[in-house]
Amino acid sequence: MLTNPRSDRVKAVRSLQKRSVRQRTGRFCVEGPQGVREAVRYAAGRVRDLYLTPEAAARYADDIVAPARAAQLWLHEVSAEVLAGMAESEAPQGVLAVVDDEPLTLGAVLDAGPRLLVLLTNVRDPGNAGTVIRGADAAGADAVLVSDSSVDILSPKVVRSTAGSLFHLPVVTGLEVEGALAALRERGVRTLAADGTGRTALPDADLTGPHCWVMGNEAWGLPEETRTLCDEVVSVPIHGRAESLNLAMAATICLYASAGVLRSGGSGR
Repeated sequence: MLTNPRSDRVKAVRSLQKRSVRQRTGRFCVEGPQGVREAVRYAAGRVRDLYLTPEAAARYADDIVAPARAAQLWLHEVSAEVLAGMAESEAPQGVLAVVDDEPLTLGAVLDAGPRLLVLLTNVRDPGNAGTVIRGADAAGADAVLVSDSSVDILSPKVVRSTAGSLFHLPVVTGLEVEGALAALRERGVRTLAADGTGRTALPDADLTGPHCWVMGNEAWGLPEETRTLCDEVVSVPIHGRAESLNLAMAATICLYASAGVLRSGGSGR
């Protein structure tokens, strides 16, 4: 058992909280049983090390420990103090994994013939970014695209907020917005800017055929130059007294509207 919270190993894992270290090493941390379970299930080849307290190892013997051993992953039993020294969150629930990043390209996603995508531009809040990834996963989107000016998707807070969805669908990061929109257009993917200024209401939007929702910053939305580059600007109707919708809520509503049309065979508005 690892019991020294000041050891070099603990410091090395803890350092992955820094973006510069994640970029240099190509690794990141997954904290908590839900995220770690999905990493073991869907990305076992990328899991470098798995750390569990004795209590967590007993609690998650069937859904984490057994499949991890079957995949011949490195399992390390650690004290609660060691795990606390490694983790960014105050309550990692006794489980943490170090995982290799797997950079993906927009070209690879487009080569697969996607029907539903979402592009995050200038999204800065970790919780929003992670929740959009989770919502995209639930709606059956083919991939999430993230601009170079958005939050680091591999930061501990974003990874936690995806609740394991990070390992379920492709996530492409570091994209320049104008170039990404041009690439989508070249491949026949329509781009729909989600913005309150849109003259087309979501129920009236054409959601047939391959398309990508383009989401803006939490505070100021999408700049005019980005809206202009999109094929259509669509607004989500607000029927009550709320001034606006949270970014992640709006993205999930748009994605589910698209999923409903696409799953029904794309039979119109």
